[in-house]
Parts: sequence; C-alpha cells; structure tokens
Amino acid sequence: MLEKIKNRCKAKSLHYDSYTHIDDIPIDDWNSIHSKNNLFLSLAYLKTLEDTLHENIKFRYIIFYDKKTPVALAAAQLIKFNSAQLKYHEFPCKISDTIKNILFKNLEVRVLVCGNLFSCGEHGFVYDPERINAKDAFDSLSIALRDIRKSENSNKPSFILLKEFWPQSFNNSDHIKEHDFREFTIDVNMVLDISKDWHTFEDYLSSMRTKFRTRAKKVFKNSKKIVVKDFDDNDIQTYTKEINKLYLSVIEKADFKIGKLNASTFKQLKQTLQDSFVFKGYFLDQKLVGFTTSFILGEVIEANHIGIDYTYNKEHDIYQKMLYDYVALAISNKTKELRLGRTAEIIKSCVGAKPVEMKLYVRHGNSVSNTILKPLVELISPSEYEVRNPFKLQLD
Repeated sequence: MLEKIKNRCKAKSLHYDSYTHIDDIPIDDWNSIHSKNNLFLSLAYLKTLEDTLHENIKFRYIIFYDKKTPVALAAAQLIKFNSAQLKYHEFPCKISDTIKNILFKNLEVRVLVCGNLFSCGEHGFVYDPERINAKDAFDSLSIALRDIRKSENSNKPSFILLKEFWPQSFNNSDHIKEHDFREFTIDVNMVLDISKDWHTFEDYLSSMRTKFRTRAKKVFKNSKKIVVKDFDDNDIQTYTKEINKLYLSVIEKADFKIGKLNASTFKQLKQTLQDSFVFKGYFLDQKLVGFTTSFILGEVIEANHIGIDYTYNKEHDIYQKMLYDYVALAISNKTKELRLGRTAEIIKSCVGAKPVEMKLYVRHGNSVSNTILKPLVELISPSEYEVRNPFKLQLD
C-alpha cells in the first residue's frame, strides 16, 4: 500500500510516509518541519495525547518528502460518535433540520480529523513554504488523507475534516477545495490583543471605560474568597477525582461529547511541557471549585480547558475571574495575544476580546454523498453574537 501511495504522490514529485504510533516517527524528519512555536505539533505534546487517550481515539501522523527531504507534516485523529451525542439546540453553528435528518439521524459517525480535537487553530498541517508551494502542499495533504481513510477498511470514516484556519491562511488553505472539500465557517474565536502599554494588570484596568472597570472590580469583590493555586503534576494527581468531575460538568454543557481529556492527560502534559502548560486550581474554603489550563506558545497564550462547579459560579463569579486571570497571565508573560476560544462571546468581549472568523473544510468519502453535502454545508452559518468594547480608546 505504501508503494502505491508513493507512486500517486510522485506526480507532484512528493511522497509521504504515514505512522500509527508516535514512537515510530523519525524524530529528525518531523522536527525539521515542525515550528517550535507550535507546541500542539510537538512530538512531546502529541505523545501525551496518544499515551492517555489511545483507547478512544486513533492517531495518524504523516511526513511528506520531496525526494528525501521532509517538506510537510500532518497530525490527524480518527474518532467516532453517535448522533445522540450532539446537542443541536446548543450547536456552535446554526444547522437546519435538513442536515440533522439527512446526515446525522441515528448514525454512528466516523471522522478523520486533520487538526487538533482539543485546541482551536492551525494545529494539523504545516509545510515549508521555501520548498513547496501551497497548492502542492494541500494537493498532497488531500491525497494522503483520502488514502488513510481508504486504508481503514471496515472502520472507514465517513468524513474528512480539516480544522481550523485563521483568515490570513484562507488564500492557501482554499486550495483544498480543488479536491471537493467544502468550506464552512464556525463560531468565531475570541482573541484579545495585548497592548504594548499594558505592563501590569492595573495598566489594563486603567485602559477600560468606567463601566467595565467597575464591572471588573465587582468580579474581584465577589470572588475575593477564591484562592488560586498554580498546580504541578503532583497537585493534579492529588485532585484527580475532583478535576475529572469539574471537567465533566463543563463538557456536559458542550455541543459535542467527543474528544474528552482527563486528569491523567493534564498530569502528563504538566510533566512533559513544564512551564509551557499552566494549570491553575480555584479553591473556595479549601474545596476545589474550578480549574483552568492554558498553553504558552511564544508570543501567544491559548486559554484551553476549564472546569467549574456551577453551584458556586454565580455567587462568586468564578468564570469571569478566570477570564481576568487569563488576561493577567498574558500580560505578565509579555505576550502579544490571548486566545480565549469560541462561545461566550459577550462575556469575553467584556474583557476586551474581539471575534476572529475561522474556517473548516469537510469532505464526505462517498462521491454521491459529497455532492449532497455541498448545499447542506452552505446552510451552516455561525451563531449570532454581540460584542462589547470595554476600552476608552481603540487599542493598537
């Protein structure tokens, strides 16, 4: 099968090797393409996911070569879920009854995802622009993903999904549409640009209009009993049961119940990534009532998974405090950007985050179904949202 794959790719002078286990990957080849700033494509991060989640998710890794020179890489996951796991009334995009009834009614859906199930952004595919152009890169990616899909035999996924691309990448990523992938946009990613004038958190508060500064102070007052502690891997181990329960309380409100992490994943991430992975525990009267995780990615901080005991959230403004703590973390680390992810657009805009559109691409494995998919995907649109501007002036 591998020789067949290589021959198909030679039409563009490229071939690729695919791997089912992280330990089989040639480290030097992978690292020659992997950007050090993309922690989510580092072998250390990917190994943690595989080690702790392999019972529910299959992992696939691809390295593309121009002759013997690595020029691109991709990371993908094979997942399955039943349509009963979808909460349509809380779906991140408006999906018509047509899509629900035709595509997802009582189905067990298998999907090959090129990207990261646990993070929003371009964490599935990267190529060396000095050695390969965008068209050839995405042509080769399409061939590889479609071949991997076919190789799954009885467990062949119905869909191939590429997630998610930032606006500055659309001109390049749109090349995948030449291979019958359908594009669609999803709910925006809320991103806060960290002003160069914010040297302290007080500088950030001072830049706010009175109404929003007053709001922030009210959050601090309501949450004054909350004690925040930076966790190491031993702390995560100690509070494993509580962490899993808090995390599940948030996941249960989510749109998809797939791709769940757990305390063992967080523990290993902390052991492996050290200071690049931040885990904070939120205590009320010595009881763990919440936690946040985030990744420090060079000049960017990505807010990631959280857990909350909603019994205490309203009275103590736990979630809002978490958002301000994320801002403080970004400022103290002198980063340029804080990515707060999707959902809760209004409350995230109240801390200064702005919406950024992102794009995905999907292809059905069956050509007939893929033809039907086109008009259905066109019915998907991001959820409506409102944003606030908390700052006195438009920040650079």
